[in-house]
Amino acid sequence: MATNPIVGNVSDIINTNKNATTTQKDGSTMGKDDFLKILITQLQNQDPTQPLQDKEFIAQMAQFTSVEQLTNMASEMKLMRQSLGFVSGMIGKSITWDSTDSSGATVEKSGVVDSITFKDGNQYANVKGEEISLDKLKKIENPVESQ
Repeated sequence: MATNPIVGNVSDIINTNKNATTTQKDGSTMGKDDFLKILITQLQNQDPTQPLQDKEFIAQMAQFTSVEQLTNMASEMKLMRQSLGFVSGMIGKSITWDSTDSSGATVEKSGVVDSITFKDGNQYANVKGEEISLDKLKKIENPVESQ
């Protein structure tokens, strides 16, 4: 059994030890490993005569897991959306997007996608030499054939 019991609210402990337990790139948020370390410490120092006292902490852990899974799903969806298989199907399609002209006004443009390029982790549709970020697209459709 541990000799140093945790005293106080778990969120207070997390906030006071935040700098010591962060591993994220920006150093401002806790990662899942940090959270699990705190959980293990909490469980090791739990009062065996009051095992349900920390039910709020367990609820926070469940919420943390849910948020982590949602984040993972969002990342996977982004990767799926940006996969080469999806965007290569845009070649030959007519797209519509908003652009800013020389006077600063927003103008709606459209054209047929000639190719797809990748730069700095982002994908762009090329229409007559102009690169359009895929997140700027308003519409994708089959091109209208002239008769």
